[in-house]
Amino acid sequence: MHTSLTPEQERLRDRARELASGEVAARAAEVDRTEEYPWDNVDRLKDAGFIGMTIPKAYGGQGLGYLEAVLAIEEMSKACSVTGRIVVETNMGAISAVMAYGSEEQKRLAAGMVLEGDKPAICITEPEAGSSAGEMTTRADRRGNRYVINGKKHWITGGGVSRLHLIFAKVYDENGVEEGIGGFLAIRDETEGLRIVKREPTMGLRGIPEAEIAFEEMEVPPSALVMPPRGLKKGFADLMNAYNSQRVGAATVALGIAEGAYNLALDWSEKREQFGRPINEFQGLQWKLADMSIQIAAAQALVYKAAASAGPTADGRFPDMVMAAQAKVFTSEMAIRVTNDALQIFGARGYSRNNPVERMVRDARMFTIGGGTAEILRTVVASGILGKKLPQTRDGYLKPRPG
Repeated sequence: MHTSLTPEQERLRDRARELASGEVAARAAEVDRTEEYPWDNVDRLKDAGFIGMTIPKAYGGQGLGYLEAVLAIEEMSKACSVTGRIVVETNMGAISAVMAYGSEEQKRLAAGMVLEGDKPAICITEPEAGSSAGEMTTRADRRGNRYVINGKKHWITGGGVSRLHLIFAKVYDENGVEEGIGGFLAIRDETEGLRIVKREPTMGLRGIPEAEIAFEEMEVPPSALVMPPRGLKKGFADLMNAYNSQRVGAATVALGIAEGAYNLALDWSEKREQFGRPINEFQGLQWKLADMSIQIAAAQALVYKAAASAGPTADGRFPDMVMAAQAKVFTSEMAIRVTNDALQIFGARGYSRNNPVERMVRDARMFTIGGGTAEILRTVVASGILGKKLPQTRDGYLKPRPG
C-alpha cells in the first residue's frame, strides 16, 4: 500500500478496485476473445466518474491530478488492460494536449466528447516514421482559409472507434514554406477525407483497435490547429509534452497487468500441491514470488512519483519527462518478466487460453514498444541526466570533413 495517499485518494482507489474486480473482470476474457471494444465498460467508467477525471472543472471534469487517474488505471488494468487503456486515454495524452494548449472552442469540444465517452486518438506514428517522429510526411498545406491535409498514419490506438483525432502534420504556408509541425483536430464521420484504412491484427490488447488511417485532401479550418504559445516552430516539442502523461499512463497499465498476474500466481501457489505440499513451500518458487513483489513495488513507486511530479491537478501541466521515461522503461520491462514468471508458476495451466495469465503475458508485451520504445526512452533519460541533446541522426555524430 502506498502510505502517502490521502483518504480521498484511497477511497477513489477502493471504488476503482470494486468496479474492476466485479463487472470489468467478468468481461475481460470475452473482450480479448471477440476483439470488440467494450462500450459497456465505457458506460461503467462514466457512471463511476473515471472518465475525464483530469479535465478541469470549468469544462465539466473533476479537476483531479494524474495520480488520481493512475490509481484508477492501475486497478482496472489488474482485471482488464483494455479498460485500463481507456481510462488512460480519456484522462491523458491527446486530451491533455488540448486542455493545455487548445483554444476555448477546442477545449470545450474535446472535453465534451471525452465526457460523453469518446477516447481521442493521437495520430503521430506513420508507416516509415515511428521513433523518428520528426520525419513524418503527413502535411497540412494552407490554401486560403483552409488547411488541406494529406498523408497516412499507422498504429493509431482507437482507430475506428475514436471520433476525435489529434493529427500531427508538417505545416506549410501558401507559398509552400514549411512552418513546423502542428496538431489538428478532426472528427471521424464529420471531417471529410479522414478514412480508416485497416485494422492491424495484434498479439494482445485485442479489444482496442490499432489502425492505419489515411487523410485524403482533408480540409479543416485554421481553428482546428492546436497552437501552443511558442508557435509552430516550437509547437511540436510542446505538444509532445503530452506524451509524458501518456507514458505514465502506459506504465500504469503495465503495472496493473503485472500486479494482476502476480496476485493470481500467489493465490495459485497456495492452492496447487505437488509432492504432498503447496508449491510455495519450495524455495525456488518462494524466491520467484519474492522477486516479483520487489519489482512491482519498485515500479509502483516510480509510476506514482512520475504522476505526482505534475502537481495536484493536471490543469495545463505534465509529468516530468525523465521521471515519465524512467517509469515506462522499468515498468514495461518488469511487466514482461512478472507475467512470464506468473505463467511459469501455473505450469501448463498458465499456457491455456482459459487462464487470464496467458492473456496478461500477451498484453504486457506491447508496452516496451508503443508510446516510445524502451530503447528510445533510455536515450530520453540519458539526455535528461546529462543535460545534453543526443541526436540519433547520423549527421548528429559526424564531424565536418577538413578542407
